[in-house]
Amino acid sequence: MQSNKTVTINGRLYDAKTGLPVKALKADEKPVSPAVVKKRAAEVASSSVHAQPQRSMTLHRRAAKKAATPGIAKRPQPGRHMDISRSSKIARFAPHPIATLKPKAAEIPDIAPKAHPIVTRALARSTKPVVSIFSSSKTPKQIKDEAIAKALSTPTEKPAKKKRGFHISRRFAIITAIFAVLIVGAYLTWVNIPSISVGFAASQAGIDATYPQYKPDGYSLSQPVTFSDGTVTLKFHSNSDNSEYSIIQARSSWDSTAVLTNIVKKAAGDNYITTQESGLTIYSYSNSATWVNGGILYTINSNAPLSGEQIRHIATSL
Repeated sequence: MQSNKTVTINGRLYDAKTGLPVKALKADEKPVSPAVVKKRAAEVASSSVHAQPQRSMTLHRRAAKKAATPGIAKRPQPGRHMDISRSSKIARFAPHPIATLKPKAAEIPDIAPKAHPIVTRALARSTKPVVSIFSSSKTPKQIKDEAIAKALSTPTEKPAKKKRGFHISRRFAIITAIFAVLIVGAYLTWVNIPSISVGFAASQAGIDATYPQYKPDGYSLSQPVTFSDGTVTLKFHSNSDNSEYSIIQARSSWDSTAVLTNIVKKAAGDNYITTQESGLTIYSYSNSATWVNGGILYTINSNAPLSGEQIRHIATSL
């Protein structure tokens, strides 16, 4: 099957291969053969290939001369004569240029200045009339007399008298409180005098001697407390007779066995009583007792009838 050689577009024939338009045939014309169409297309293609380039039509400004415009005077160059050729069409020249004055616009007045509100109030105060005390018809003496009479006519309230009873009771209460404090202080001092005396003696002897918290009824400490190097002696006498007992506290490195061997057996032999009380070993013989505690040797010498229970209480209270 042979493909079409022409194409119809908008009622016109075009060659399908070259794209060139094909003229419509008249009634008496013969159709162009394909060989002729091919030959014409080849000629058109060769002519377009071998066509000569068109000459440039661009104007070269540097080479071209500027055309002179007739009737226009040349502008004078600086530094040359001012004799300017004028156009022949101009008959007269004005001696000087006439300036046309433009009509003035309606003048608008400026806004008037306004005073500040604070300034306005200050000016209003300053313009108020000053009332003087001397502007009246009264003389200064009359004004003074009126003021004195007014002051004398006004009753003055006297300050209320304070009740003295309150001050007396308050003063009495303060004095009573001071006496009570003094009495209590004196009593505490009297009660603690033995402990204070023993503490002073212990500091002088260089040992940690103490005052017993327990003492038999009817006995009191004899003053002063005697001491020597490493020894403090406390003497208690009876308030009813001549009986007394003494507590000797001395520095020692012995234990209970050494006390038994060196003191008890030498003084009483085998006639002694051993009592264990609060971790202490107390040796009692005749009217005496001895024990050791914390590096201090305690000895009670007595001509008073002290019981074994009283001696134990004295020992545990030291």
